[in-house]
Amino acid sequence: MAITDPPPHGHKRKISRADLDITFRNAGPMIPPPQQSHSQTMPPNPSQLQAARMEDLRRQDAARRASRKPTDRDLPFEELSGVVIGDGVERYRKLREVERRLDATMMRKRLDVQEGLMRRYARREGVLRVWVSNTCEGQPWQIAEEERAGGAGEDDGGMGLDFGENSRATFRVKIEGRLLESASDEEDVDEEGAGNERHKEDGEKAKEKDRVQPKFSNFFKAITIDFSSRNASLNPDGYSAIEWRKPLPPSTQHPNSHYDPNDPSISFDTLEFERKGDDNVNVTINLVREEKNERFRLSPLLAELLDTEEEDRAGAVQGVWEYCRAKELQEDGERRNVICDDALRRLFNQDKIYFPYIPDLLIPHLLPLPPIQLHFSIRVDKAYIQPLDSTTPTSAPTIYDIRVPLPENPTQKALTKFHTSKTHLATLRSIVQTDDDLAVLVQKIQSTNGKRKFYDSLSRDPANFVRRWVGSQGRDLRVIAAEGGGRGGGGSGDDAGLGEEWRRGGEDGIWGGVGAREGVGMWLARNGKAGH
Repeated sequence: MAITDPPPHGHKRKISRADLDITFRNAGPMIPPPQQSHSQTMPPNPSQLQAARMEDLRRQDAARRASRKPTDRDLPFEELSGVVIGDGVERYRKLREVERRLDATMMRKRLDVQEGLMRRYARREGVLRVWVSNTCEGQPWQIAEEERAGGAGEDDGGMGLDFGENSRATFRVKIEGRLLESASDEEDVDEEGAGNERHKEDGEKAKEKDRVQPKFSNFFKAITIDFSSRNASLNPDGYSAIEWRKPLPPSTQHPNSHYDPNDPSISFDTLEFERKGDDNVNVTINLVREEKNERFRLSPLLAELLDTEEEDRAGAVQGVWEYCRAKELQEDGERRNVICDDALRRLFNQDKIYFPYIPDLLIPHLLPLPPIQLHFSIRVDKAYIQPLDSTTPTSAPTIYDIRVPLPENPTQKALTKFHTSKTHLATLRSIVQTDDDLAVLVQKIQSTNGKRKFYDSLSRDPANFVRRWVGSQGRDLRVIAAEGGGRGGGGSGDDAGLGEEWRRGGEDGIWGGVGAREGVGMWLARNGKAGH
């Protein structure tokens, strides 16, 4: 800062508005104090205090019980082997050795299972076979046949049929799906006509595996039947689409106490619907896939780099990482920096990228996965419903095979069923209770063994044992009464807790020393009795 000379004749410079603004700056916006909620200001009522006090007492009692609970299950084998009749001690020792080996094996297996659950398995796919068929009722040709069979309608030639809004013509569509378990099922084609007989055989096979096989609806979160190819105003009941959506499972944000995964409206193998109509209709069945890890359709550049059309977010990042490592694109000094080659430069439009930013850079290349579309023609003509050829089944279904993902971990379902089994939980409780009972028995055995050693020593040499025992008890009493030379302790009277040297008087004792005289003088001076 430059220093200027003071003005002549002692004249002082006037204070400007800028100086005032610098000195007294404008006050900032007023910030109101934080408002305390009503629940924070309200003190707890007596019932709440009583409940909290009872909860503390319960926890203290539980902690006290746990601290007193015996946990030692080991026996002094050397001491008991010579006094216990039979081989019970040796058999218990062998049992403990087997238990240690079993615990080590179980712990190793548990760690293997946990590692397996945390692993990322390769994607497994299965074949979901879908049968789509339809039947019809009240069609004009069906009514005409019924009237001819009943002898009516010959005079007017069937012209009395109603083709308007009051028509009773309907069709019913059936969509059925089942996961093929083996290659033999996949090779089965409609050699048997894929008719009712095939449905019965498939139904019998499906009943055996109904409990372990996923349902048709488990693979999809929404199913829509689109009639958009036809004008909705031409439909008898004005419909244009049919939709089914799976309810969201309960979560912390959206609790749903009425959600049941085994509900027939959520878990099913067959979907049916009925609508009015007296002519053939083309529909599109859209199946929106449901997967644990949401999959995306990759952009052309990313699909070319990863050599796949679909992948989830983690798989895409892992694929880019493996590509960078295979091409040795990482910097030597900082391994998280990647030098882009031509393929990565076209993908990210950068020459150098920081790898932790890859998930954000991949978002524009992860596109929503389109639903699976099944095109089906609803036929109400006689040739489809009642074919003249005896080898052709009635209402022959159209068969579609769809590749669907299987659970990543093949043992997840079995482990979940095992851990949630009531029998497994009851067995664990029984084992814990047996361990507790065993610890109590071991504690009793150790106490009994201590008594045995006492009486055994007494019987071998009563005089010396009693002398040692009395001496030991005397030392314990002197320690309790603090008569071993220290101040503080138990006792009674004026000399309670004092040793022999504190009781002894005379010039040679403690009371005749310099320390005692100085202490008495200080006490008298503090109490104003020094002159006496």
